[in-house]
Amino acid sequence: MMDRFSLRLRVFLFFALLAIGGIVITLGGLVAGYLRAGNPELLQGYVFSGVIIALLVLALITGVWFLFDEHVAKPLERLAADLRARAHAGVKAELDTSAARYLGDLAPAAQAVAGQLSEGAVSTAAAVARETQRVQADASRLSALLSELPVATMMVGAEGQVVLYDAQAAGALEETGSLRLNAPVTEVFAAADLHAAKAKLDKTGQPVSARLSLADGSAPVAARLVPLGDAPGYILTFDAPDLPDADAARPLVFDFALLDQPVDADLRDRPLSSLSFTVFDTETTGLLPHKDDIVQIGAVHVLSGRIVPGEEIDQYVDPGRPIPAASTKVHGISDAMVAGAPDIATAGRQLHRFACNSVIVAHNAPFDMAFLHRQASAMGVRWEHPILDTVLLSAVVYGTTDTHTLDALCERLEITIPEARRHTALGDAEATAKVLCCLLPLLEQRGFDTLGKLLEETKRHGRLLQDLN
Repeated sequence: MMDRFSLRLRVFLFFALLAIGGIVITLGGLVAGYLRAGNPELLQGYVFSGVIIALLVLALITGVWFLFDEHVAKPLERLAADLRARAHAGVKAELDTSAARYLGDLAPAAQAVAGQLSEGAVSTAAAVARETQRVQADASRLSALLSELPVATMMVGAEGQVVLYDAQAAGALEETGSLRLNAPVTEVFAAADLHAAKAKLDKTGQPVSARLSLADGSAPVAARLVPLGDAPGYILTFDAPDLPDADAARPLVFDFALLDQPVDADLRDRPLSSLSFTVFDTETTGLLPHKDDIVQIGAVHVLSGRIVPGEEIDQYVDPGRPIPAASTKVHGISDAMVAGAPDIATAGRQLHRFACNSVIVAHNAPFDMAFLHRQASAMGVRWEHPILDTVLLSAVVYGTTDTHTLDALCERLEITIPEARRHTALGDAEATAKVLCCLLPLLEQRGFDTLGKLLEETKRHGRLLQDLN
């Protein structure tokens, strides 16, 4: 039971027990002395003495606890969190040992360990960079080969999720906005056509040709399903006529780890590293979710602890009313910029599709989610995704008394937010996503390695969001 408590809470309980024990012993001694004296006239004096002594003992122990908490317990927690950040989140800056100056040689020793970790990380990073460069070169060659083929290519996992797609597929389906890693392939192609072709593939074990309608009602395309041999899933190729030149920024997008996802596993029991996250942010006409409206939505996709390049939303939203000048001064969005943009019903449905099969993440999520919940009926959707808040994740890692603003987290984790992108929906969503990618390994090292465990732990810090809002 006690191992679930933080160090500071355990220290507080220790001093509380010490205070209670000291008061009980003192009062017990006074009672014993009064009974031995056997003089009723002394009762008032004994009671007065007992109250004074109890208050003095309580004040003394409270003062000692405060000093111990401020100069020992709190610096120890911060030092541990900073060491974890350097060990698992790639932070390289020197430790701030000023707060730990009362811990004797512990802070300099921690700094020495951090330095050794940094040197080892540099050499490891160099080796990883060389290997990554080789893999990227192989991927570029494969992408160049696929780009010459007159078909679009996708790989689909055992659960029907997109595992790989090339530039042709991205270009052919760009207007639908539905193609992204870990998205159900039934968001791309009509479920009935796809299921019929997949059933034939499962039955014969041989490549299958089919006509597949797009999920948005577009005309059917000629497609071919090819099994992956002993591996689960299949390759899907389809005709993509009249395509523009392949998008050089997204030549080939894949995550083969999706092939190893357990089938039908409960989302709460899955490891954090296997989850898909939709990290989003909004800009609004004001700070009152019950009356103000969204004017911009930004979202990025995080998978396997990294941001998936190119899979993002950067959408202005027409609020249907003038944007106050005070709000424009903050986020720079004017009435002219949202003129002709989709309304919240359309933009909200786009975000809902983008977040399918993923955990929603935001910084101060209750604020942004309140706007979406208020407009859910207009969107025709239900926001039932699991939700994580980087404010609470920071509290789990760094303790509740630390600063948990997005700027403070970015500074602590060495994340740079370009000034031009601060207070833009996509810029803040990207910064939040980078914070999430840094915090995930720290949370796993603390034992919160599944979504269920992490959700339970963040509930303990919910008061932070109430105070924030």
